[in-house]
Amino acid sequence: MDKQFFIKNRKKLEERLEDNSILLLFAGRAPYKSADEVYPFTPNRNFYYMTGIDEDEIILLITNIKGKVSQKLFIQRPDPIMAKWVGATISDEAAKENSGIEDIEYLDKFEDVIGSVLNKNRIEKVYLDLERQEIKTSMTDSQLFSKMIAEKYPYIQIKNIYHDIADLRVIKSKEEIDLIKKAIEITNEGILALMKNAKPGMMEYEIEAYFDYVLTKHGVTDKAFATIAGSGINGTILHYSENNCQTKDGDLILFDLGAQYKYYNADITRTFPVNGKFTERQKEVYNVVLEAMNAVEEAAKPGVPYGELNEITKKILAEGCKKLGLIKEDSELSKYYFHSVSHYLGTDTHDVGDRTAILKPGMVITNEPGLYIEEEKIGIRIEDDLLITEDGCKNLSKDVIKTIEEIEDFMNK
Repeated sequence: MDKQFFIKNRKKLEERLEDNSILLLFAGRAPYKSADEVYPFTPNRNFYYMTGIDEDEIILLITNIKGKVSQKLFIQRPDPIMAKWVGATISDEAAKENSGIEDIEYLDKFEDVIGSVLNKNRIEKVYLDLERQEIKTSMTDSQLFSKMIAEKYPYIQIKNIYHDIADLRVIKSKEEIDLIKKAIEITNEGILALMKNAKPGMMEYEIEAYFDYVLTKHGVTDKAFATIAGSGINGTILHYSENNCQTKDGDLILFDLGAQYKYYNADITRTFPVNGKFTERQKEVYNVVLEAMNAVEEAAKPGVPYGELNEITKKILAEGCKKLGLIKEDSELSKYYFHSVSHYLGTDTHDVGDRTAILKPGMVITNEPGLYIEEEKIGIRIEDDLLITEDGCKNLSKDVIKTIEEIEDFMNK
């Protein structure tokens, strides 16, 4: 991604900062896994969206003092000894080139600089990313800094910038869409590898390994999320990810998966018969899900309330379930369909964005209806990724085969 992308993002964010304020964004750090082993690091996505830097512990400071805006990055001071053990940290020159920020300082000066800024200026507000998924989650660097400000500078108002950044992130630029398309292209190749090599009797993880190989071949170092590979009854579990059961002849297998390419994600689901041939009952259920999927794609366009897509889905699935003999009343649908049809997609798989919003051009959303019939050991979900355009939507994953005929023809070649 060119640094101009990140420069533009910061410019848009600066316009939301009030006078006599500062903003701090933290890259974060990898938590410990066990003993001296840590989990792989991944940058806070709001920080990355504003800087283009994916190294831990780095901090972005933006000040707006008397109408003058300035930007500074705090990076780790070079350590020749640690460089021999784990590699060199980002240099001043690389930090400037990646982010477009010219003012670079070292992290060991952070407290002095912040103390000076707060002391010498009439700072009234501190903007921080205070996102919190659950009450019980650990404190982030931003939340810890917020606590410190509240204790030591009680006259300064703390403002949460998270939702402002989310508003910016929800509309994707051409550069972002191109990266999502690349992630989908790699994911598609991986899905074809799954279908080509699947056979009854294989373990779920054995089939999954063909997808992993394709990602590795393309230099993909992380997935959009842990792959779901649910065969038979496991396909009826929404977020099943153990992937450790043996497939059987006649099983469907549901693969919900995605490559992550330069921090942008694909999120695709395909359900196919392990032996390459759908049963008649599987076909009936599959086509109901496909009908709902096509209806959502037809309806997704600017001006449509986000939540309306799920209402369309439920109506079609309920009618289909009645014809399948599963339910008699629409109110019974929740036994077989119990999630929503869509979420935003971007640098997070379940990306930021208001799910009560009206669809706008530039949004990227998923389209993923499903039916989960536990008593018949049939779980079917089909998922594509849609870009909302000026007059409708574009299916970014349209080249990933999904009709019964396409799947059977490919698997039986």
